[in-house]
Amino acid sequence: MKKRIIAAALVIVLSITALLACSSKDDQGETAATTGQTDDTKDIGETEETLPESTKVILNEVAHSIFYAPMYVAIEEGYFEEEGIDLELVTGFGADKTMTAVISGSADIGFMGSEASIYTYNEGANDYVVNFAQLTQRAGNFLVAREEMPDFTWDAIKGTNVLGGRKGGVPSHDGTWEHTGRVP
Repeated sequence: MKKRIIAAALVIVLSITALLACSSKDDQGETAATTGQTDDTKDIGETEETLPESTKVILNEVAHSIFYAPMYVAIEEGYFEEEGIDLELVTGFGADKTMTAVISGSADIGFMGSEASIYTYNEGANDYVVNFAQLTQRAGNFLVAREEMPDFTWDAIKGTNVLGGRKGGVPSHDGTWEHTGRVP
């Protein structure tokens, strides 16, 4: 379990680092270290410009979930800061809101399922979002009851109401129950 948490944290850090590595810099923003000049070889009157010490990244998560625990640990332990990332974490409370934040530019990265990306692409968006990583291998859903059920079977919920998140959202969508092979 511990290895999986560490591996997930590394995936998150590497994914964000890869995104930041793809940005371009002006030639004017180079430092003496990147141009190969030393203090002895700089032209007189030339001042050394430094690159920013950290890069601001706004990450909008669809929901605050235990499945993102490796990321929360990485934030608390300062791993993003060590890599020069000033991470601001925002909870979107729904894939639609997280996708809106990414498309509008108020978030740099959105943690959500692929459904919002598919919806915006299918609607013909000119600037659609591309999913680039799989952070979890299973749905982050839990089935809980008001009373203890030590001998639970799926038949126990037939004919009952199951609150599955928000209306129209996953896991409330019928497809989630179809994947279990047990539609209540």
